[in-house]
Amino acid sequence: MREKKNTSKKLLLTSGSSLLLLTGFVSAQTKVSEKPNIIYVLIDDMGFGDISCYGGNFAPTPNIDRLAKEGVQFFQFYSASPISSASRVGHLTGMYPGLWNITNFLDTKKKNKLSESANFLDSSAPSLARAFKNSGYATGHFGKWHMGGGRDVTDAPGFEKYGFDIHNSTYESPDPDPLITSTKWIWAPTDSIKRWERTAYFVDKTLQFLKENKGKPCFVNLWPDDVHTPWVPSDERLGAYPNGPKEERNFKAVLDELDRQIGRLLSGIKKLGIENNTIVVFTSDNGPSPSFRGSRSGGLRGEKRSLYEGGTIMPFIVRWPGHVPSGKIDKKSVITATDLFLSLCKIAKVSLPDNYQPSGEDMSKAMLGTPQIRKNPIFWEYGRNNYFNYPDNPKDKSPNCAIRDGKWKLLINADGTNIELYDMDKDPRETTNLTNLYPEISNKMKNRLLNWRTSLPKL
Repeated sequence: MREKKNTSKKLLLTSGSSLLLLTGFVSAQTKVSEKPNIIYVLIDDMGFGDISCYGGNFAPTPNIDRLAKEGVQFFQFYSASPISSASRVGHLTGMYPGLWNITNFLDTKKKNKLSESANFLDSSAPSLARAFKNSGYATGHFGKWHMGGGRDVTDAPGFEKYGFDIHNSTYESPDPDPLITSTKWIWAPTDSIKRWERTAYFVDKTLQFLKENKGKPCFVNLWPDDVHTPWVPSDERLGAYPNGPKEERNFKAVLDELDRQIGRLLSGIKKLGIENNTIVVFTSDNGPSPSFRGSRSGGLRGEKRSLYEGGTIMPFIVRWPGHVPSGKIDKKSVITATDLFLSLCKIAKVSLPDNYQPSGEDMSKAMLGTPQIRKNPIFWEYGRNNYFNYPDNPKDKSPNCAIRDGKWKLLINADGTNIELYDMDKDPRETTNLTNLYPEISNKMKNRLLNWRTSLPKL
């Protein structure tokens, strides 16, 4: 009996020790889970009407649609600019790109100067990646950059200056990946990774990075560029779309491949066992070009390089299983790219940079599934002079400044000409100018917009 008692006591002690060890392990795992992974998917030139869940009928997009079915899908999300570089600055800094002298897509030094634009984003600018890195995250950028570097700009800061631990990027960056840049241009037939293989390559890099840093929270920019022209699909994908004009067939095939790779991303996250602790944010940098007679803009007025809705309103989906409601559609919350810095930091409990002065506001409640009414207006500018490129259709060329405040949107040139006022609740296609019907609203918004525009620094 005595031996049995001792044995029982030993077993009890052993079980207690194991329980303590297990409790400690669970506690450690809980600490990790408090910091969700962030995968920030920013598509290049994707229109509001490109994907099926937003009414697109170009190519089936079941995997992107799955994001919407398993998360929150927004219908009033705006880019910071209708052009690539400026839009991306808004995403990275949470500030209006004009505050950092980025006004257009970055080009040669001469052309940047003509656009009244800097040659690269100042590395002292706030960086979402740096904020996450300073809070213990591993950080990676895989895909297009276009905030400095390329052409004759050889002195752009490296990725590490913006807080990235690792990167693989395209020609328009300070450090192009040689596997996708065999020449000094955006793509070439001699690239080791072919044009139609790029998104798969960036997804592979993302999954590898997540695997290597498993157990540590990760912040990843996954910024594919293959929905931007030139559309160069594989023969296999193109064969699935035998009918119609060649350009549209190419686009459909490229969109199809992009969707397939989003599916691979989701499957890879699940296989790594981090699906429920990973926030996937999916959006685009600016409107489409070409828009295929407005169909890629979802029937909205404008396209890339326009401040009308087709150039600035984007698909936006947030998926976080177990934290964000599935299949929720939010048509009420008005969100912009500059809101994401504050919102993601709030969700992930990441500290903001010292003395940070954001252009956006915290819309984290909306991103987690509870619609929000925004407190502040949104401002845009594009087209400071005649050097800028504009849509081919004169109807889609907008005035060069805009403001959205509540249901009202006003556009005007910086010199005070060509004022337009629209009720976005009743007229999202911007067909009826209400300036003369609502002079008080027009004047108030006009003055606020022009004061904002005047406040932006000069190059």
